[in-house]
Amino acid sequence: MPRFHRAAFVGPAPTSAAFIGPRPLVPERCAVVFSFIMKFDFTTRVFDKKKISLAETEEFIVPGGRHLFAKLPAAFDGVKQIGVIGWGSQGPAQAQNLRDSLKEAGSEITVAVGLRENSSSWSKAEAAGFSAADGTLKEMMTVIAESDIVLLLISDAAQAELYPAIFRAMKSGATLGLSHGFLLGHLKSKGEYFPNDMNVIGVCPKGMGPSVRRLYEQGRTTDGAGINSSFAVEQDVDGKATDYAIGWSVALGSPFSFMTSLEMEYRSDIYGERGILLGAVHGIVESLYRRYVEQQGMDPKQAFNETVESVTGPISETISHKGIKAVYESLSDSDRETFEVAYSAAYRPAKEILQEIYDEVASGNEIRSVILAGQRMKEYPFDTIDSTHMWQVGKEVRAARKPGGTPLNPFTAGVYIATMIAQIDVLRAAGHVYSEIVNESVIEAVDSLNPYMHARGVSYMVDNCSTTARLGARKWAPRFDYLLSQLAYTAVDAGTAADTSRITAFIEHPVHEAVGTLLEYRPSVDISVV
Repeated sequence: MPRFHRAAFVGPAPTSAAFIGPRPLVPERCAVVFSFIMKFDFTTRVFDKKKISLAETEEFIVPGGRHLFAKLPAAFDGVKQIGVIGWGSQGPAQAQNLRDSLKEAGSEITVAVGLRENSSSWSKAEAAGFSAADGTLKEMMTVIAESDIVLLLISDAAQAELYPAIFRAMKSGATLGLSHGFLLGHLKSKGEYFPNDMNVIGVCPKGMGPSVRRLYEQGRTTDGAGINSSFAVEQDVDGKATDYAIGWSVALGSPFSFMTSLEMEYRSDIYGERGILLGAVHGIVESLYRRYVEQQGMDPKQAFNETVESVTGPISETISHKGIKAVYESLSDSDRETFEVAYSAAYRPAKEILQEIYDEVASGNEIRSVILAGQRMKEYPFDTIDSTHMWQVGKEVRAARKPGGTPLNPFTAGVYIATMIAQIDVLRAAGHVYSEIVNESVIEAVDSLNPYMHARGVSYMVDNCSTTARLGARKWAPRFDYLLSQLAYTAVDAGTAADTSRITAFIEHPVHEAVGTLLEYRPSVDISVV
């Protein structure tokens, strides 16, 4: 990746025509500009990169693996301490993975956890092996001031509140690491930017924190287990930022790391978790369960099997191992007809909501919504989202589950995959590259998130994610439920035939080639949720 240098102050981003780095992109120019940026070859002194072909484009990735841990001391050249700030969704996994990987590499780099004074997470960090006695657990600002790399993993709302103090506390020449581009989006909305004396990098695992840790642990005995990550270099002041970013990703256990920018990452990430990753899948299964029980007279347990279990079981498993189109190809002729009717009816309503979500994210409205919600949560904290009869039935279904006993419902598959493809099409139109599209719309869904709903229900999936994700899922899931019920299912009930051009577009969609390529880099084992 080219080394991007930004303005020399915390203030408005520069507008000079000579500026090359990732700057605010207007929608109609987004595809052209981002495609141009992604054609740059990134330079790494430590790791080997690989060029891959994804449908219409070529991209560079860095294959990972535990054998690369030996390269971490060179990748983190000049670093004595890495500070992991926060103990939310990502903090525990990243702190432990980094510590364990550096220890395995024989590195003397310290991984220190920084928490607020009197934090309720202090004892949890101690239970994970971090200690005030050995200097690996300290007050947050102390760790920030001491660390050469500061991984800021506190909530997005907290970042928006505390960034001025964090910037002041950091050493000149230190590196700020983000696992989400939210802070960049917030700074843009305020006409500000990062100080010019720090590297700014991103490593964004394509899964919730518990998945990052669980697959890393599985990787101790199975090579290739892990959660893939994207990496970005927003600002490089010393020529080391790219290797810091890739080293961070490798140390987390990522089977592969792909290049992005923080701008496009926060758009795709905030968008994706409101879409098929969390919000959309919740709305889909709720609407279908209600339809099957109330309109078609299904027994509630059967309806749960035909909705949630079908999505998190055979549909996700097939996509994970064989690709999206393999679900369609596995169906009988009559079931394909059912799939096609459901797909045709669901695609447009789903895409309408997904386009709205993307517009809200790109405009900054969704970021502002998260910050405002942070204030309301002091009076209205999160409540559970799986107390209804449907999810209580699900507990009984999971308790009686037998291997291979879950049906692949073609109507459910049609609605789910139509929404997935609609999300992909919105991201394509906005200029995102295929590695990012596939990870944010397919791989993260079937390999990281759906397994959690499969294990214990929707709340266990959603509420193991970040506050931003939890807020977005709760906000947008009802919209998918409503519009699918109002527009898609009524069209089916009115006898509307499948749209042959829409089905042809699905069958011939270039994403299938991209998914096929990236399946070669999927984790070598399925995540084991405990």
